[in-house]
Amino acid sequence: MISEIAPILEKLRGTEEYDILVEMDAVYSRIEEKQREWFEKSKFTCPHGCGKCCEHFEPDLLESEALYMAAWLLCNQPDVAQNVAEGKFPLINVSRETFATFQHCPFFREDISGTNLPGHCTIYGGRASICRLFGAAGSRDKHGKEVWKPCKFYPAEELAAVKTLSGEPILHRQYTAEEVKNLFGILPPVMSDMMEQEETFTPDDDSSTLIHDILPKYIQRLMWIVDLNSGKDSI
Repeated sequence: MISEIAPILEKLRGTEEYDILVEMDAVYSRIEEKQREWFEKSKFTCPHGCGKCCEHFEPDLLESEALYMAAWLLCNQPDVAQNVAEGKFPLINVSRETFATFQHCPFFREDISGTNLPGHCTIYGGRASICRLFGAAGSRDKHGKEVWKPCKFYPAEELAAVKTLSGEPILHRQYTAEEVKNLFGILPPVMSDMMEQEETFTPDDDSSTLIHDILPKYIQRLMWIVDLNSGKDSI
């Protein structure tokens, strides 16, 4: 499968950013593979058209996630990338200083009619790890054992209608790994297991920062490196 950030990877070869992006590309591919197995076998997917997890929420990013999101935008939406680098997010048309008044992720699009978007996210291929895993991943309890709980935004009536191997209706509660296997015959990927790998890519900084604060500077950083490496060739 061709990477969605392949064009910029070629222009970053030999840099620390290249190494981080290659690692992130591999992590996101593993997440996609594990989730594909979960979706195909469990048939448990988000309700059509739902975007509740994007409302009243702005993801915070690790450095590695910010680099990937910046690279994806530069490759796939260069005009948007340029605007964001200047502190202007496309769907809210406000500066970072007034961003706090907006009630969604800055890349959330409420009306998706007439678009080919797979959901409400306008940067789906470059989205953060939490966005990839939320609603389609398990977790670990205090004893380190795998558990799973349906997304809190899933309507109860639709949840109860999901077909399971055991015939039991699904409720809004926590399930043990054994219970999940009885319901679906498979376990979803564990969110913490997938995300902890990303912290190792930038060991000197494991902090995270909100999108509107961190993304502009990482787009600027990649643009600067590309200019140095390629004599200002376009991406």
